Amino acid sequence: MLQTLNITKSFGDRLLFADVSLSISEGEKVGLIAPNGAGKSTFLNIIAGIEAPDSGSVVFERGTRVGYLTQTPAFKEGETILDFATPEPLSADDFDAPGRATRMLHQFGITDLSQPMDTLSGGQLKRAALVKVLLEEPDFLILDEPTNHLDIEVIEWLEDYLGRKRVTLLLVTHDRYFLDRVCNRIIELDRKALYSYDGNYDYYLRRREERMEALDAELARVKNILRTELEWMRRQPQARGSKAKYRIDNFHQLEERSRVNLSTREVDLAVKSSYIGSKIFEARNVSKSFGSKCILRDWSYDFARYDKVGVVGPNGVGKSTFIKLLLGLLQPDSGSFDIGTTVRWGYYSQEGMTGFDLGMKVIDAVRDIAEEVTLDDKTRLSASQFLSKFLFTPETQQKFVGKLSGGERRRLYLATVLMRRPNFLILDEPTNDLDIMTLSILEDYLVGFKGCVIIVSHDRFFLDRIANHLFVFEGDGKVRDFPGDYSTYRHCVQQQKLLDRAAETPASKGAAQTAPAPSGRGAQRRAEQAARLTFKEKREMEALETELSSLADERKELEAKMMTGEMDHEELSEAARRVEAIIARTDEAEMRLLELMEKDGQ
Repeated sequence: MLQTLNITKSFGDRLLFADVSLSISEGEKVGLIAPNGAGKSTFLNIIAGIEAPDSGSVVFERGTRVGYLTQTPAFKEGETILDFATPEPLSADDFDAPGRATRMLHQFGITDLSQPMDTLSGGQLKRAALVKVLLEEPDFLILDEPTNHLDIEVIEWLEDYLGRKRVTLLLVTHDRYFLDRVCNRIIELDRKALYSYDGNYDYYLRRREERMEALDAELARVKNILRTELEWMRRQPQARGSKAKYRIDNFHQLEERSRVNLSTREVDLAVKSSYIGSKIFEARNVSKSFGSKCILRDWSYDFARYDKVGVVGPNGVGKSTFIKLLLGLLQPDSGSFDIGTTVRWGYYSQEGMTGFDLGMKVIDAVRDIAEEVTLDDKTRLSASQFLSKFLFTPETQQKFVGKLSGGERRRLYLATVLMRRPNFLILDEPTNDLDIMTLSILEDYLVGFKGCVIIVSHDRFFLDRIANHLFVFEGDGKVRDFPGDYSTYRHCVQQQKLLDRAAETPASKGAAQTAPAPSGRGAQRRAEQAARLTFKEKREMEALETELSSLADERKELEAKMMTGEMDHEELSEAARRVEAIIARTDEAEMRLLELMEKDGQ
């Protein structure tokens, strides 16, 4: 569906990528990975026709409808949310376009559909734009950071939607679970070149490590040969006649190849937290409401040393208000907080990103806080040296804050938070606009952080790596303290839903309504006998377990074939229909198996 050939793009004297070629076939779902500043968004803009390359070409299959979710969606002046999100009719009999837009906007947590677009927050704007591009049902869908500002339930809905949808996809995201579950191919923009991996994110990680090891070995071999050739060049100048010209040319080629720089510059989060005492933070019967909306109701908790808590819940349930209560930026209606004397807050907020003076130079923004930064009890750095650890070169430090990319601003903001050496970090959506490499380093830092951490995040991978328990905001002031990581929590929720659905089936309801109340010893024995599985039910249970195993194997095999890109359109459609049928039958079989297991006392 897409062919790019020898794409090159520069900005001034800075080369982003050179002679990049890429083919994407119908049905492929491709994730693009690169560090911040490597040119991911520029590459997407070139493919979408918004920017022109310096050289090279982009060709789509004739008739391909392309949809593009950009980082900053555009809209018309005075346009309402509903007008913006409602697609053009897809066919002559498509009369329900506004209805489809209304339903999906509600799914994405947007209910005031008459609200003007120019009054929306960044998160609302991104969600409305995502609804718009999905409802247009393009053949080729380009998504730039689609999961930013979405809560986890909507991300999981989108993940499932894109996984089932027969659409060709090219996306940039830092959400590693999303990449792993949606994409069947990963492309990496690295050192101005493009590398392709035919598999999901987990496969990409393994193959990339192999590529880097092979490149390292090749570079060592080249340098060894170069050393020999250099000795020859120096030792035998008289031999450099026409017969030796090939060897001289070879020397210069080897010299060029040896200049490959394998070292990847990474953010260095070397700041140590300050000492934190045994008494940290105690909350007693805290309540907070805004009118009829209750955020917290009689909430109590004692923070322990090195607590790492994830805060999850739907958008609008009160997570940010909760954080502001902890920090004393808002006062509770009742209850109290008791904070230890050694606690030193570090607060990374969404609002904090807007606190920079865009007309100030990067170095001055840091010097405005401190001329020197203490990393630990023995190490002090100048503001410039500290910024270099966050990948700000001396040249970049002289740039105005307003000229930085979104990822660079977040790195700068993270630097200004950590330079104060906090021992209690509160991070509100820290993963937005950070590349995967920086996220991995931040995760490592937080895992070993000798203090307390509270994270509000929709990034499930990030939560799984760091949080050892969760505050789950369920609405109406209820906050559940769940002892475990996010994936364990979601598994428990899904299992509970299965049990609830089983309890609500007509068969179980009918049995409950018609069963006579047992009385006496004989009645108890008859009830126990009735509860046991009959021979026929045991055979049915065994057959269901075998069928479910077979269905799982068939689905896995079909999805693997669909990911190869070797199926034609008709074969791909047939395979997708079969997968949908397998999912439906699996749900039905699991429900029946659950009923039998409950009856059998398992």
